[in-house]
Amino acid sequence: MSWNYKFHNKVGAYFVSFATVNWIDVFTRRAYFEILEQSVSFCRKEKGMEVYAYCFMPSHVHFIFRSAHEDPSGVLRDFKKHTSRQLVKAIENNPQESRREWLIWMFERAGKKKSNVSDRQFWQHHNKPIELWSTKVIKQKIDYIHNNPVEAGFVTEPTQWKYSSARNFADDHTILEIDEIGFLG
Repeated sequence: MSWNYKFHNKVGAYFVSFATVNWIDVFTRRAYFEILEQSVSFCRKEKGMEVYAYCFMPSHVHFIFRSAHEDPSGVLRDFKKHTSRQLVKAIENNPQESRREWLIWMFERAGKKKSNVSDRQFWQHHNKPIELWSTKVIKQKIDYIHNNPVEAGFVTEPTQWKYSSARNFADDHTILEIDEIGFLG
């Protein structure tokens, strides 16, 4: 793994992106988005995760975050581990999930390809953390996150995407609370 894709500064703010295995569009149902919402809220309250920007897409997640406990890799590891278990369980128990067997088969298939996975793999292993070292870079990453649903063709304005901090930046905190980034005046 290159120098660029590790958490070197334990107190720094980072941009991270991570996707489901094979970029599967798992997040197509409200219940699955709720698991991400609840997990972020838990990590903010209990694990010292400070979230400054986010976007949940059908196959991947973007965050700008930092760890108040100086353990960004641990927070992200715990988040991914918990959400993967909860999401697989939700898929297995959702009577409306028409792709249930196929999704579980895909997660099992991905797990068999990795020696460090015992059963199923939900998330790809890499997070591609990029430390944010300047106001210019932070603004660029926030714009990238907020414009992701627009670029994908889901909406025409960033605030139209329900699962994005673009709404928080427009004073709509109905989905998730985020932390004030403060220095972007």
